[in-house]
Amino acid sequence: MPILKLGLPKGSLQDATVALFEKAGYKLVVSSRSYFPHIDDLEISPVLLRAQEMSRYVEDGTLDCGITGADWVAENGSKVHVMTELQYSKATSNKVRWVLAVPENSAIKSVKDLAGKRIATEVVGITKKYLSRNKVKAQVEFSWGATEAKVASGLVDAIVELTETGSSLRANKLRIVETLCESSTQFIANKTAFKDTWKHAKMDQVIMLLRGALAANNMVGLKLNIAAKNLDRLLSTLPALKNPTVAPLAQDGWLAVETVIEEGVVRSIIPALKDAGAQGIIEYSINKLII
Repeated sequence: MPILKLGLPKGSLQDATVALFEKAGYKLVVSSRSYFPHIDDLEISPVLLRAQEMSRYVEDGTLDCGITGADWVAENGSKVHVMTELQYSKATSNKVRWVLAVPENSAIKSVKDLAGKRIATEVVGITKKYLSRNKVKAQVEFSWGATEAKVASGLVDAIVELTETGSSLRANKLRIVETLCESSTQFIANKTAFKDTWKHAKMDQVIMLLRGALAANNMVGLKLNIAAKNLDRLLSTLPALKNPTVAPLAQDGWLAVETVIEEGVVRSIIPALKDAGAQGIIEYSINKLII
């Protein structure tokens, strides 16, 4: 039986990834003592790896595919096929940034001021390329962690750090000077595996279900009954229901209407539905929305 070797990110994205797979219909059991989760699909062999390393193992064929950040693909210089973005967070559009940050009172105002300075970061390659593009020579050192503390204590002059909102940097009295790059979570594939008919089809299947689960985030289904004479009023009053499923009921002159809307607007839409003559309104959760 053919097997798809799938890398799952260990660390900050692990819990969100496991939850996403479960919502997509996979039962994924992760043990704190093992790097090999159990999944209820005999055609998939998953392994947990740090997102920082994922693209290297996908590139060399140890894994057929994996989930990691675009930043780590760039940092490793990996030649892989990006199959899709996976938008984990609707609030932030799944984008995070690697930024140059300095203490609030630092004299550094732009990349040009970094000449001869010391910079700490986890993305040494990205930072060196950034300096090279700007024709600036500076010392870049790898940081194993607590990067904000290093610049705050004066061990380095600046840091390149990952941020989503910038709140953590501000809390540490740091100022963002420039953004080096943006990143998002991606489903990547080994180039040879991508050309394999079976593996490509299997990856497409997994991606479809994952994207369906993500699309269903913050969405709910609504069912209701309404007199046919009031349907036009319902649709004109509620633009969100412009493409509902409408079917006749056994009772003449009545219709069943079903649609999917954002959960946050339900509380305002339901009273409007009642005013339009709707009856038997049902709200229900959905796991996947395949578009």
